[in-house]
Amino acid sequence: MLKKLCLMLLVATLCSGTAFAKKAPKTSKAAPKAAPEAAAPAEDEFSDDGFVAASGSEQVASEGSSSEDEFDDMDGGLSKAQKEELAERKKFEEDQRADEYANSLRRRDWLKDRLILEIGMGSRMPFMGETGMGMGFGAGAEYITRWHVGAFGSFGFLPKGTDTDFDDIDLEGGIGYKFGINYYLFPKNPIHLGFSASYGTVYFDHDVTPDDGLRSIIIVNGFQFDALVTYLSDEWYYLQFSFGVYYAPELANDPEDNPSYRYDKPNKKWVSAVVNEDGMSKFGIVFGITIGFAFPEFFPDDTEKRRREREAERARADRRK
Repeated sequence: MLKKLCLMLLVATLCSGTAFAKKAPKTSKAAPKAAPEAAAPAEDEFSDDGFVAASGSEQVASEGSSSEDEFDDMDGGLSKAQKEELAERKKFEEDQRADEYANSLRRRDWLKDRLILEIGMGSRMPFMGETGMGMGFGAGAEYITRWHVGAFGSFGFLPKGTDTDFDDIDLEGGIGYKFGINYYLFPKNPIHLGFSASYGTVYFDHDVTPDDGLRSIIIVNGFQFDALVTYLSDEWYYLQFSFGVYYAPELANDPEDNPSYRYDKPNKKWVSAVVNEDGMSKFGIVFGITIGFAFPEFFPDDTEKRRREREAERARADRRK
């Protein structure tokens, strides 16, 4: 029995050795073929210094060229109307970018070389008086230079009215003028602060004593200094508020040379010709409001010229549609 067991173990050992010997050559033959295939990607993927080799960039380039070819094919497949529409859209986008650039340049200075036609009420147009509440109407023009200094002139009138206290007494009207210079700040913003110095009709009042049912007007000339708050952009509209003081040298004279006094013959003395017993004040507060039409820049640069040309082209195209 022991002999049979030993013999079986010997036969099993021999069989297993034979099977191992048959399988070993197959693995040794397959190994050389697999090694080159595994090493090839490593050599193509990385260079000696660790960066991606040229084969990857060539692949990206080939993909880019293929996308361009696809775009060319797509462009070639468009109809004539579609091509014209695509060209118009490209032109419109180019004009939009150019307009944005032109507008950004234009916003740098909205003041220079602008002519403005103005109408308004109050001190700059140029009538104001009657204890600071009476206003006249007027019109004027102003030209703002590229140094933001504007020269202006205005002509105004005060209409004839009725005395608020006595219905049967009228108030005489009159005309006046004013000219001066303005200086504006903040040219990059649509709201500009400024200062003004002018000469002309600065104040009026009426004689307290009526003559034939009419109280005659007393007009004085002098100097005026204002602070300005102005709205002006590259558009046409113009709005300005002014607050200031006037100085009338005539009203600082003695009663003999002062238009706000008259000689009282019965009492043989000089008395005030206006409601105020001390005559008209040589200093006073004035204010006014002005609106206007601002013309485009008279001496535009090349960028502004191109922008205007494009606006005209788009307007013509819209009319044709």
